[in-house]
Amino acid sequence: LNVHITVHKIATWFPSFVELILVKEQNGVQFTSSTLVASACNETAASVSDERETWGKKIDFLLSVIGFAVDLANVWRFPYLCYKNGGGAFLVPYLFFMVIAGMPLFYMELALGQYNREGAAGVWKICPIFKGVGFTVILISLYVGFYYNVIISWALFYLFSSFTDELPWVHCNNTWNSPNCSDWADNSSVNDIYKVTPAQEYFDRGVLHIQDSNGIDDLGRPRWQLTSCLAVVIVVLYFSLWKGVKTSGKVVWVTATMPYVVLTVLLLRGVTLPGAIDGIKAYLSVDFLRLCDAKVWIEAATQICFSLGVGFGVLIAFSSYNKFSNNCYRDAIITSSINSLTSFFSGFVVFSFLGYLSQKHNVALDKVARDGAGLVFVIYPEAIATLPGSSVWAVIFFIMLLTLGIDSAMGGMESVITGLIDEFKFLHKHRELFTLFIVVSTFLISLFCVTNGGMYVFTLLDYFAAGTSILFGVLIEAIGIAWFYGVDRFSDDIEEMIGHRPSRYWRLCWKFVSPCFLLVMVIVSFATFHPPTYGTYTFPPWATTVGWCLAMSSMAMVPLYAIYKLCSLPGKFCDRLAYAITPETDHHLEGKQTNELKHFLLV
Repeated sequence: LNVHITVHKIATWFPSFVELILVKEQNGVQFTSSTLVASACNETAASVSDERETWGKKIDFLLSVIGFAVDLANVWRFPYLCYKNGGGAFLVPYLFFMVIAGMPLFYMELALGQYNREGAAGVWKICPIFKGVGFTVILISLYVGFYYNVIISWALFYLFSSFTDELPWVHCNNTWNSPNCSDWADNSSVNDIYKVTPAQEYFDRGVLHIQDSNGIDDLGRPRWQLTSCLAVVIVVLYFSLWKGVKTSGKVVWVTATMPYVVLTVLLLRGVTLPGAIDGIKAYLSVDFLRLCDAKVWIEAATQICFSLGVGFGVLIAFSSYNKFSNNCYRDAIITSSINSLTSFFSGFVVFSFLGYLSQKHNVALDKVARDGAGLVFVIYPEAIATLPGSSVWAVIFFIMLLTLGIDSAMGGMESVITGLIDEFKFLHKHRELFTLFIVVSTFLISLFCVTNGGMYVFTLLDYFAAGTSILFGVLIEAIGIAWFYGVDRFSDDIEEMIGHRPSRYWRLCWKFVSPCFLLVMVIVSFATFHPPTYGTYTFPPWATTVGWCLAMSSMAMVPLYAIYKLCSLPGKFCDRLAYAITPETDHHLEGKQTNELKHFLLV
């Protein structure tokens, strides 16, 4: 009682001070990370955070993160990079960059979202001038949704096409085939650059109908078949997201686990095929001399940057629904490790079938090995088509692609929805309508990618939407946390949540190693830029300009918001700058911060 009276008296005399102390005590024993100050609006914000939705079970969160991080690129990109860049030797730079940059950044985003319990923009109450980077990653996730959903619609189209006695990409006697179509059985035609396999023509001419377009300036109307598949994907995404993590957390029980079941089944079938062992040997063959090539290290670093899903705001959004005391450190280690192991495991599946295809058609492995959409929509279906019961194997394979894509698309959409709802509080009461607005808007833009020339739009979006811009976003994010908010303060936040501070290794990575790594990657990204192409088609200069405008539109959010923040505050420049870089919870200390800043600038 005496303590209560004393606190009450102090609160009357120094309300801002005592409220800060009370919240620190509250954070130590409860699961909210909200911090109160004297203003009524912050009390309201704390109340909203207290009521924030949480995951139904811990496993829902883990499966959601794994499902997002493990996507189509784990199957169609990493195995080929490993094969092309020295086999097992490629794991050296890959694991090196994983340890010094991938895991630290992954851990940083999970901790940032969990402590602040906000989306990608709202977390920057820790340093308001950097809120623009939150809008950068939200825009990037939105842009990626414009074309990523199209990949899932292709997989759905292939799935429907697999329910037949004879798969449609086996022979050259279909209406979409050209005179250049040639079966693999004619080995002499394989080396003829003018000859195309039935599987390649099915993808280009039977699915995309790219032969009816002369380029990106001749798109045509949306194809109704692909539009219908895209609509189905959008409906699935909406009903997976409309109720928040309570619904999406249940969907990932299927979408995140199914790929592992199918990959295991395909591997068991693949290793029994003739030539499979040769393919796996080629995948794992060690050539350490390749490590002398700088390009190998650049590709390993690039793969790490994109494979873990850092910089999309998804990890921040997902972790913001965790309980405050959740062990985000353990989660970061588990989920990032599973992602990398999945990439490595999928290589055995891919190269067992590529080795089989190479031997069956008596061609070198490098004639059939490729990455990207060509692997999963041309080469792999072609290999499956030669198996007994090929339709069944095709159905299994494309179900795996669907589940790989759906939960990654869900993560991207959740980043956009959570980020904007947390920033604009009035949307909380209208989540279902806002989710509908986002997915419908995504669908309408995606229609450009399902036209006759849609592959050109797809390629342009894929090239510019999340390339240099996402590296830039993560760089600014790392600088904002490590150098403005402060590694020590960030470590205090983590200790408050999990009971112990990050080790010196993590703090050094956050402050020095990861920002330097990202800075080098941004510079390399600009220095090695080449205009996009698709096959023999070269994009016109205006298309490349549009692509750069798309990339710059997200990156521009950082300086634009910083300028807006500084201009919207009263007082002298030093006062405004001090206020803009001070965490919102410490704004009552603004005068002290301003004096310190002035002293720093004078020195």
